[in-house]
Amino acid sequence: MATADNALAMSLHAHLLTMARYHAWATRRLLEAHVAAVSEADYRRDCGLFFHSVHGTLNHLLVADALLWFSRFAQGISNTVALDLLAEPDRARLVERLLGATAAWEPFVRALPEASLRGDLHYTSTRGLAITLPYASTLAHVFNHGTHHRGQITAALTAMGFACPELDLVYMLQAERRQQEQKQR
Repeated sequence: MATADNALAMSLHAHLLTMARYHAWATRRLLEAHVAAVSEADYRRDCGLFFHSVHGTLNHLLVADALLWFSRFAQGISNTVALDLLAEPDRARLVERLLGATAAWEPFVRALPEASLRGDLHYTSTRGLAITLPYASTLAHVFNHGTHHRGQITAALTAMGFACPELDLVYMLQAERRQQEQKQR
């Protein structure tokens, strides 16, 4: 049974590593190619998103990634910040910080011991509640959360008339495959 558990953890580890790469790739692709082209007025206007604007939603992603989840996973620190805290009012600085926050996940996941994936994450919620959840599933939530909000942003940008990038995981996998094939030539 231990061998089967180890194989499953290694497979899960590889999957989470892929999701960490995807999280950074999709965020970078959205920000650099498409959000950068949006006027300041459209970028900041309330377009019906949960965090109101494109800026508000990107800011929420920074709060969630850097101030909440990464701190919980990497440092065992449970910050008590509001989900709508204005962590970065400056547009360019927000992009820089968000790209850094999403890029931090891949080396973190790569270094994770397999035993961590079979364990639990203990943290305190933003409401002060002690929470214990399966480590691997909660880590997967971080990447799924980013996908959820990137989808909201792309829908808002499309409604404003802007073209949006293909952000599906398979596009990243195809790009990686092409890079591997080019290296082998």
